[in-house]
Amino acid sequence: MEEYPITIGVEYSERLSRLTTFFRGIMVIPQSIVIAALGIAASVVLFISWWAILFIGRYPRWAFDFVSGYLRWTVRVNGYTYYLTDKYPPFSMS
Repeated sequence: MEEYPITIGVEYSERLSRLTTFFRGIMVIPQSIVIAALGIAASVVLFISWWAILFIGRYPRWAFDFVSGYLRWTVRVNGYTYYLTDKYPPFSMS
């Protein structure tokens, strides 16, 4: 079996908070707005990175850090949105 560079681990929760489950749709709105704006920025960075990789032959470190941070944040918010965790995701790309 081939090893993949990215793994996601989720632990099963016996009980979830009823209060946060009830308000989750409202609580995720600010995160979704920020992630949508960052998604546009990530698309621009990816376009620039594509040209950099084409001409320089390497992925610029600043672009890699930005895109990987964006993806980490998106995965945390999606995990919260899909009831995989009760922990509210921080507003952070780290």
